[in-house]
Amino acid sequence: MITIRQSQARGNANFGWLDSKHTFSFGSYYDPKHMGFRHLRVINEDKIEPSGGFPTHGHRDMEIITYVLDGALEHKDSMGNGSIIRPGDVQRMSAGTGVTHSEFNASNTDSVHLLQIWILPDKKGIEPSYEEKHFPLSEKQGKLKLIASGDGKDNSLQIHQDVDLYGAVLKEGDSLIHSTNNNRSLWLQIAKGSVQINGQHFNNGDGAAITKESLIEITATNNQTEILLFDLA
Repeated sequence: MITIRQSQARGNANFGWLDSKHTFSFGSYYDPKHMGFRHLRVINEDKIEPSGGFPTHGHRDMEIITYVLDGALEHKDSMGNGSIIRPGDVQRMSAGTGVTHSEFNASNTDSVHLLQIWILPDKKGIEPSYEEKHFPLSEKQGKLKLIASGDGKDNSLQIHQDVDLYGAVLKEGDSLIHSTNNNRSLWLQIAKGSVQINGQHFNNGDGAAITKESLIEITATNNQTEILLFDLA
């Protein structure tokens, strides 16, 4: 079964410096029908204006993944990490017992476009940790590249949950097949472009909750398409 979460139905918060679209309930946006999906709790599509950003704030007991689509994001945290992440870079922060961090657009002239993803951990109270990796376009072009997993296999980021997260960059007509156990569920987020999933059309910003499907075929219908696929216990 494939259930669409349409882009225009998402929650929205606009503060001038930030335009954020919420796939699931977040902040002042609350919808009891959209509180998350399996262990996936947050997918926020954020566009941050030049020099704007989130001042230092705290998190606990959450696996936080930042995926930059365009621009550059500057990160600093209480563990002593500081970096600028750009398209191709993926950041994982395990908040555990508590961590503070800030995130700002690193540019004075260009906006930054990113996906902020929160996943519930498999246990609480772990020691906070940070990891960042670069995945070249060649590894995601026309194919699913594992970028995060519960065991860090295939040089992916390691998260504290039984989730495999894949990224792919597709041209119109590119087709991918992903098979999974019927006991697992999938969430597909269209970050850019548009796709068909088993013949059903999805546009930019849409999400798809996929259950009881052992195999899905994803075909790009736009020449600049980028997707994230979550394979969830």
